[in-house]
Amino acid sequence: MKRVMLIVNPTSGGERAPEFAEQAERKLGEFFGEVVVKHTEKAGDATRFAREAAEQEFHSVFVMGGDGTINEGINGLAEQPYRPNFGFIPLGTMNDLARSFEIPLDPEKAIDTIDPSSWSYMDIGKANDKYFMNVVALGAIPTAVNDTEIERKTRFGSWAYILDGLRAFTASDSHSYRLTLDGEILETESSLILIASIDTTAGIDGLTPLAEPDDGLLHLIYVKDRSLAETLRAVPQLLSGVDRSSDAVGYRTFKKGRVEVLDGAEIIPNIDGDPGKPLPLEIEVLARHLRVYV
Repeated sequence: MKRVMLIVNPTSGGERAPEFAEQAERKLGEFFGEVVVKHTEKAGDATRFAREAAEQEFHSVFVMGGDGTINEGINGLAEQPYRPNFGFIPLGTMNDLARSFEIPLDPEKAIDTIDPSSWSYMDIGKANDKYFMNVVALGAIPTAVNDTEIERKTRFGSWAYILDGLRAFTASDSHSYRLTLDGEILETESSLILIASIDTTAGIDGLTPLAEPDDGLLHLIYVKDRSLAETLRAVPQLLSGVDRSSDAVGYRTFKKGRVEVLDGAEIIPNIDGDPGKPLPLEIEVLARHLRVYV
């Protein structure tokens, strides 16, 4: 009998989360012999539930919630000896992974389109001891976005991130970095470094337009700036998507690397929206690591 675990964040999607969960349970019941529903209550619950599903060899795991909850579910499955198939239903503010896989952002439509016969592979990034599905970011702007208050996200949606990010541009500080990427050394001064595994970040579609969820690569973007004027010069390129290096923005792909800060500053990476450990950062891609329903 095929078992599926449905992990639900009841605080996502407003007051309708329980309704969506019931709809998803009914839909999954059409394909699986047993549907086990788990509701998160605190940070880390989704990771724990997903790991339990892997240890008990469930056929599949579905996560219903925002990108943070989906990231937790992925952290519970990554590098497990047995990994269930993975699915997700977006209920968040940005829903970057859903955008990248072209899954409907409307929860009811996303549930209606669940089809276990339609799947693809998905890369997972590993940053020190944490896993990510989307992006690792360094700089003042990611810090400001990470500090966006829940109330502002609820009220303004993606604009809360955009406004806080733009405000941080005016106070951006550049730092000196050494990046060792697949054995090659790159030194740069930058106020913003992004390492992405998909093409959508913070609700901006096509930020790294060449990135595919299963291409086995990490996509690096770094702003080449030492002043506010140089920072602002990079904004139009970032918003239009970066697929090559220019005078204002650097771009390259890699599979395994290390990021160090050279000027003595304490730089804390933002890993899929959550803070990680201070640099240095060991980072790599786990190619085609999960089988995901699309």
